Amino acid sequence: MKARHPTQLIPEKLLIDGVIGCQFHASSPYDVNFNINSLRWSMHLTWRSTVLAAGFDTTRVKLTTGSGLHDHTVAEHALGMLLNAARRFYEMRDYQTRGQWPGHLGGPQPDREPGTFRTLRDARVLEWGLGNIAKCLVPHLVGLGSHVNGVARSAGVRAGVEVFGEDKLAELLPATDALVMILPGIASTRRALNKERLALLPKHAWVVNVGWGSSVDVDALFEALEAQEPLPEGNKLYKAKNLGAEELVVDNLRRFLAGQDLRNVI
Repeated sequence: MKARHPTQLIPEKLLIDGVIGCQFHASSPYDVNFNINSLRWSMHLTWRSTVLAAGFDTTRVKLTTGSGLHDHTVAEHALGMLLNAARRFYEMRDYQTRGQWPGHLGGPQPDREPGTFRTLRDARVLEWGLGNIAKCLVPHLVGLGSHVNGVARSAGVRAGVEVFGEDKLAELLPATDALVMILPGIASTRRALNKERLALLPKHAWVVNVGWGSSVDVDALFEALEAQEPLPEGNKLYKAKNLGAEELVVDNLRRFLAGQDLRNVI
């Protein structure tokens, strides 16, 4: 097995059967499909649509995604961001950095003061995008006492959560304490959370986006994410007060070497 940095070109004459690409994008500086004639399998840790957009010859190369690889870690990350927002850890850290005591954050604190988001208990959390990550996040939120609903292209019940169609967003957003975005970077989700929909959220509501940045359209934030993702060093958004920026591979490799069917084939 050989490892190469994502920015390194793959030699045309390199004899290789499979490639595991950790950060593949259609605009990557190498073309696995055309440079490696011996390639039979390529695994990518990005969205299905992004891989297909690269123009791979699927009649010759078996393509798989990393679906399920980081569901639990990203769900845990989203939970951490929600707790950071509700419990205001970010503000405590700011005061600590300045060597000050945040007195207003101590003492008796009402759990459900109207117009605030202070706890996940009884909080109204809306998950937009009900894929594997969202399904992993649900039990964590429910365990902390949150009321969870979902939004997806089709309505129904998934992971024990009532899921509404996107046509119900105008009714759901005004009653949301925290919106968790887990949308892929495809044409239909571009600027999904636009200015009109943002205006429907209560002033105390938080938006946690662990999906693609292109799904959010919010003035300077959207422009910055559209221009470069992740944000470049020194970007002013890092200093915004209310902004927080934050074993499948082995199994498929064994299957490939053993000549068995691969998981998550596109």
